[in-house]
Order: sequence, then structure tokens, then C-alpha cells
Amino acid sequence: MKNIIAIASFAAILLVSCTSKAPVATAAPAVSASTPEQIAQGKTIFENSCGRCHKLPDPTSHNSVQWVGIMNSMAPKAKLTDEQHQWVYDYIVSVKK
Repeated sequence: MKNIIAIASFAAILLVSCTSKAPVATAAPAVSASTPEQIAQGKTIFENSCGRCHKLPDPTSHNSVQWVGIMNSMAPKAKLTDEQHQWVYDYIVSVKK
């Protein structure tokens, strides 16, 4: 019985160690879904809506993946529509370092 438990434990450890690890999120080049006019509108919304409540962060201070989380938490507070949310995000990630 001890041999069966030992073999099962070994097999479980072997299976766990052989599974692939979750991919690490990296900042991939952003592909804008907005037109240049919409991105300009996103800049205006960013400056007016976001700047109304706090100092504006530097768009280059975070990568595109980090901005997704920031935008997802802040857009509802700014009462942005889904379209405005996209425009602001596209503006932010279009700013180059």
C-alpha cells in the first residue's frame, strides 16, 4: 500500500512539474482601433475628464497592459461610454516615450 501511495505521489509531482507555466503579460505594440480624430477626442477627454479629479498621469509611465487595468477602474468613475473609454485608451497608448 505504501508503494502505491509513493508511486501516486511521484506521478502527481511529475505531472505538475511538466505542465507549462502561464504566459507572462508583456507590453505588445498597441494596435489602435480608433481613427486619428477619435484619438484626438480621447486626448481631450483625458485632459478634461481625468484632469477634473486628479493630476494627469504621464501616459508613458505605464505600459499598454497596465493601462488596461487603470482604464478599467477609472472609466466608470469618469462616466465614460465604452466608445470614449476606447478613444482615451488609444490616445494614451499612442503617446511614445
